[in-house]
Amino acid sequence: MAKLYTENPSNSEQLKPREETVNFLLNYSKALKIIPIGTKNFETFIN
Repeated sequence: MAKLYTENPSNSEQLKPREETVNFLLNYSKALKIIPIGTKNFETFIN
């Protein structure tokens, strides 16, 4: 499978995300908290 991602390195420029997208994903992951209670997980957002 790794071979599929490295076959055509010329399109790597097209796959670079914008800075706003990276910041959004980082902030989202920082705000997401998963709390395990018993056998269930509860997802909360701290915002």
